[in-house]
Amino acid sequence: MSATTDAAELRELLGYINNCWDDERRALSRQMHDSLGSSLTALTMHLGLLTSKLPQEPALLERAAQMKNLLHTVIETNRAMQHKLWNDKLEFLGVRVALGELVTQFAAEQHIKASCSLPEDEPACPRGHRVVLLRAAEEGLRNVTAHARASTVDVIMDDMDDSIVLMVKDDGAGPGSGAADAAWQGCHGLRLVRERALFLGGSLTLAANGSQGSVLTVTLPKPPIPAP
Repeated sequence: MSATTDAAELRELLGYINNCWDDERRALSRQMHDSLGSSLTALTMHLGLLTSKLPQEPALLERAAQMKNLLHTVIETNRAMQHKLWNDKLEFLGVRVALGELVTQFAAEQHIKASCSLPEDEPACPRGHRVVLLRAAEEGLRNVTAHARASTVDVIMDDMDDSIVLMVKDDGAGPGSGAADAAWQGCHGLRLVRERALFLGGSLTLAANGSQGSVLTVTLPKPPIPAP
């Protein structure tokens, strides 16, 4: 068996594993929402009812308030874990909404000027393509935070006739510098997204962004439209 055949089989196996992993994460997120989320909501309602029936004693009311705050923290933690496992907005609202919120949150948390340029309409592509586009943006922004030392970031998605292209551009340390080389060689997240893009027939590259900074580019071919 040739090295090319071995590589193709390994890529196919990795693609299958990634798809299974996505399905498991999606199912677990849904279960946390449907079961744990509804139970926490019910507890909040019960606690509110009990609090209204308590004697108006400061110690009891303070304890009830502490329980309410603790329950609120658990609810927010559960929501954050659901989102980290699987972004439902990717399916129900589309990759445009998911990318827009990702960039807005990144700018607020990292205090870096970040912009997002998206097509007017939602790209017509399978769920696997949308997952790769979002994962590429996440890893690109994570790379900017960890290595690029950038002050501005641009996330751009172009929906073309035969492919979808996503770019994450920054004005930080570009390829060739020690920081950028370490980012590519040491970041298993970027390498994993690259393999996912290759599995879909696309590509992922990290290159210089002109004279300063870098640009992460993922290109995914659109699957053929079934004949009517």
